[in-house]
Amino acid sequence: MSEIVDAAIAAFRQGNPVCLFDSDKREGETDLLFPASFAQPATMRQLRQDCGGLLFLAIGHDVGEAFGMPFLQDLHTHDALMQQYPILSELKTNDLRYDSRSAFTLSINHRETYTGITDYDRALTTRRFAELAATVVDENLSKKDAQQRMGMEFRTPGHIPVCRESEGGLLKRQGHTELAVGIARLAQLVPVVIGAEMLQPDGDSALSVNDARIWAQERGIPFLEGSEVIAALHGQEQKYGSAV
Repeated sequence: MSEIVDAAIAAFRQGNPVCLFDSDKREGETDLLFPASFAQPATMRQLRQDCGGLLFLAIGHDVGEAFGMPFLQDLHTHDALMQQYPILSELKTNDLRYDSRSAFTLSINHRETYTGITDYDRALTTRRFAELAATVVDENLSKKDAQQRMGMEFRTPGHIPVCRESEGGLLKRQGHTELAVGIARLAQLVPVVIGAEMLQPDGDSALSVNDARIWAQERGIPFLEGSEVIAALHGQEQKYGSAV
């Protein structure tokens, strides 16, 4: 691995942020990412104030499977639900310009939160989900037990939207969700990552990759491109493109 990737992994392993640009052939956006198990109110405050875009929780496919968390796109296109709620047919996601499907699954709040929107509440939801995910994996809990444990602590809908890695990870889809989870795996952390999209100050467009790189350098935050994460995980450069 390159020195840049090594530095990013070392920082992430210590709970520090990493900036990640996906590709100019996909969304063309930079995300600011933190390992979710380190989330504190200050983490959420930085994401909210420095980024301006959506805060999201990226989870590995294995975590999604363990909890049985469905992709929203699959729920919204379920025949029985579309018959009961015809509006779902009208709102079908079939025109994404950067991908063939969305990574969103359920949104969550921890049951000890009030509204769930404060920095304290969102940090609690984020951190406890990562901790529970680690417990489920370490103890090899059954899906039924994992779902019951999740239900004891969390409810949906909530103020933390969750994005689930596609099966096959970066070899199948090279989105921000897969890239974020990839960094966590490189750092040997539970594959649960909190992040936000970086926007221009006026909010009209994504922060340019050059501006994002300068922003990161000024703050001593490692900056990676998606191709570097893929190369580090799979030992070779992968060409970016749409999901299959």
